[in-house]
Amino acid sequence: MAVGHSLNPGGWRVILDEAAARVADRFVRAEPRRTAGQFVEGLLSGVERKTCWSLAERAGHADPQAMQRLLRTAAWDANAVRDDVRSWLIERLGRPDAVLVTDETGFLKKGLCSVGVQRQYTGTAGRIENSQVGVFLAYVTPAGRALIDRRLYLPETTWCDQPDRLAAAGIPDDIGFATKPALARQMIAAAPDAGVPAGWVTGDEVYGADPGLRADLEHRGIGYVLAVGCDRRVHVNDGRTLVRVDEVAARIPTAEWQLHSCGPGAKGPREYLWAWITTATQPGEHRWLLIRRNRTTGELAFYLCWSPRPMPLHTLVTVAGSRWSIEELFQTGKGQVGLDHYQVRGWTGWHRFITLAMLALAVLTILAATTQRPHADPEIIALTIAESRRLLNALVLAVALPPEHILHRSIWRRTSQARARRSHYQRRQAK
Repeated sequence: MAVGHSLNPGGWRVILDEAAARVADRFVRAEPRRTAGQFVEGLLSGVERKTCWSLAERAGHADPQAMQRLLRTAAWDANAVRDDVRSWLIERLGRPDAVLVTDETGFLKKGLCSVGVQRQYTGTAGRIENSQVGVFLAYVTPAGRALIDRRLYLPETTWCDQPDRLAAAGIPDDIGFATKPALARQMIAAAPDAGVPAGWVTGDEVYGADPGLRADLEHRGIGYVLAVGCDRRVHVNDGRTLVRVDEVAARIPTAEWQLHSCGPGAKGPREYLWAWITTATQPGEHRWLLIRRNRTTGELAFYLCWSPRPMPLHTLVTVAGSRWSIEELFQTGKGQVGLDHYQVRGWTGWHRFITLAMLALAVLTILAATTQRPHADPEIIALTIAESRRLLNALVLAVALPPEHILHRSIWRRTSQARARRSHYQRRQAK
């Protein structure tokens, strides 16, 4: 290894083995335990599409049946594995001032059978599309960030009000309709109950508009910086008057806007102009309206803030900036470990695939965090998740499959595709 580099491939293999060991007891039988390890390594590999077919081929399986059984019928609890992933991340990254970030992401799907699918708006496409929506919780610290929980959103009319459809997708009887903020509240409540240290919660307007979420956080003594719309009204003038937040912003003198960075971006610090106004209505309360203004466009964003103790402006700005972390995690998860590559339709399969993808993403997060040097070269950026995965594949996961296996898989794949095509043609001719 070149002088000045601190990468240790042997140590990386240890971390990968530790990930498998953390969840090994959740698999009663040896076959699904071994397959789960191969599945996660496949998600981390350079395989372009992370489907059961391609992951099975990389693992040297003659067909994808073992991978499919792992997601559909094998005996293991995805929620228990989720808990193990969360515990591992907290051991490695946990800090009392960490930020919990909640947001949703869309998974574009064709057809009507995938659990939770319907035509709905998704930021993934930027428009209304046939999709599923998952609500996630991220854990963000200066040492690293990762996804620690997930919930699948079930639309009320098209799913929760149709018992036959729920049964066909394998949705448990105790699962009913819950809004996206309600799903976020479930995950945020579960985090401190599981011993997750965190001082703050942040989220976009969908979550900032929910008074129940804000009340839950205040009851637990967890501070929040939650985005709200421009029509939100807050108390000003010592709590005597309710005023729209955009009207409050218009009254702020130019001299009171302060320049702060809310975190590093791809093109340098994300610098905005910020202002804050106390909105407490009772003595001893610590409530603020935080306003962000784009220096170029003048675009405004608004946040309701609360803390159990007094806080400086730069702390609230840092928490607000943490919200971008979950957007980057969605992008990284989909681009690096195939978070959206699944080909399962049912409730169990969705949660199992997403959970194993979260485990793969946790591996990359911990690899990047443990490889950082205390006195890094300013001419070299810190090790990214994407670069961690490239190095992991080059130094640890590289496998050479024999030609016989590659040819066998090609024949098997083309035979299966021919069978599927014949079935499709027969169905069309029968109509």
